[in-house]
Amino acid sequence: MRSLYLILALACCLVAPMCGAQDVLIVADEFHAMQVLAAHLEQDTKVHTRIVGQLEIPPSLASYRAVLVYLHGELQAGAEHKFIQYANDGGDLILLHHTISSRKRENKDWYNFLRIELPTKPFAEGGYAYFDPVAYQVVNLAPKSYLTTKHVVFDQKAAFTDPSDGAESTLSATSFPDTEVYVNHVLTGQRVLLLGMKYTDAKTGKVYMQDTAGWMLPAGKGVVFYFMMGHRAEDFDNAAYRQILDNAVEYQK
Repeated sequence: MRSLYLILALACCLVAPMCGAQDVLIVADEFHAMQVLAAHLEQDTKVHTRIVGQLEIPPSLASYRAVLVYLHGELQAGAEHKFIQYANDGGDLILLHHTISSRKRENKDWYNFLRIELPTKPFAEGGYAYFDPVAYQVVNLAPKSYLTTKHVVFDQKAAFTDPSDGAESTLSATSFPDTEVYVNHVLTGQRVLLLGMKYTDAKTGKVYMQDTAGWMLPAGKGVVFYFMMGHRAEDFDNAAYRQILDNAVEYQK
């Protein structure tokens, strides 16, 4: 009987490659911030982390319980397609900060896969732009979600206007000082909205409130998360954000 259980367990892992995976892979081109994040993840979730560059990505990612991506510069086509396959095959793909940025427009499949656009028209007409150094707030758009509530403690409240319908509410929030914000990401496909951002332009006084700071997108048999925060290593010390990332790594599809 014990042998039968072993055979069934092995069969489970053959059918579902993520079965029993405990290690987390971090693919980066800037490493200090990821070393900070890796230390947090190992302390909080007891996973083992490995940080690599794009040229060091293993041939298969199937054994990893989660893959985090933190790429400021070029996203190489080989890495791009490995990430897409990993998610479609059942993986937990977590994209951080500038893994969605103007440089990735050069990739053939990346933004089609993520169902997102960074408009190239002038910023005043709704085009994509980034600003740093700035401070901005992140608000909880999914107060019933395990991802944004399990052990997550937001230290502020913020008035927020829903960009889809203009509804006003007061939401749990936290702040990120001296960092970088992205404005006018355009989400073109259905997903679960997790976090919004509230940014005030110091020059004009205009307030931008958008539902793009964190989301979850089903992809094949797996899931993709995106979180806008992370320009500085100190962003990953924010207690609420740290716990949200723990929850994303531990997410069960």
